[in-house]
Amino acid sequence: MHYVRAMTNIDRDALRQQLGRIGVWSSAIGQLDADDERKAVAGIERLGYRTLWLNETVKEVFAHAGLALAASRQLVIATGIANIWMRRPEAMASGARVLADAYPGRFVLGLGVGHPRFAPGYRQPLAAMREYLDDVDADGPAVPRMLAALRPKMLELAATRSAGATPYLGTVEHTALARDVLGREPVLAPELAVVLEPDAGRARAVARGYLQMYLELPNYTNNLRTLGFSDTDFADGGSDRLVDAIVGWGDVDAIAERVRAHFDAGADHVGIQPVAGTDRGVGLDTLAALAPALLA
Repeated sequence: MHYVRAMTNIDRDALRQQLGRIGVWSSAIGQLDADDERKAVAGIERLGYRTLWLNETVKEVFAHAGLALAASRQLVIATGIANIWMRRPEAMASGARVLADAYPGRFVLGLGVGHPRFAPGYRQPLAAMREYLDDVDADGPAVPRMLAALRPKMLELAATRSAGATPYLGTVEHTALARDVLGREPVLAPELAVVLEPDAGRARAVARGYLQMYLELPNYTNNLRTLGFSDTDFADGGSDRLVDAIVGWGDVDAIAERVRAHFDAGADHVGIQPVAGTDRGVGLDTLAALAPALLA
């Protein structure tokens, strides 16, 4: 089978070392022009973060990753996500191999199915991902890859067909569930949105601005329902209970404690995503304030 050959080339322990314990997720960095993004990437690297997760909401993901790799010296660049509906499997495999070859040990391919709203032709995601991986593996040697996975069956696929899973918009309880489904060996790297603000009212207001779009996407709300949340929790940007479960907010110590909770629940790596108010900026000031506590 193609995937058996492909997976033998992926050393999960090496990938853990490659990613490090703490990384940065940034949906906002792709909205910068190229020169400002280079500066932001260099700033993240100077602060000591090991990995930067990028998406392709604005910029094509391989071009985007190439820009970030060229702007840094040691920073690992991971895609969160490269959407399978955006390119044919052979193009995905080829693009990933080029970056992995050009920047040895510094590129990780994160694959995902995205959301029906943004993908014409979207179909049953589990079957589509399985078939897509078959085609990717048939195209040549694999590069280190992970799957964006929330529900148990996609987590199981991540465990058998990739190096691990990268859950987004999850909770500490979801991290524990994901570890239980994945088993011990696969890498588990959840994303954690953070608001460096000790005032509950202000922090939750910023968090709701960030969450509102995501709470309109069934892939996320269906997963959150399995964790005990309901339509009442999804209204008006999220109930206090939902906001507090998804977003780490407070002072430096409070956010560091939330990160530790994900590690205690089974995470190998946590990608923190600063939520910088309505402009959704990169949040270098937040990253700088958190670095001493998270990277020690």
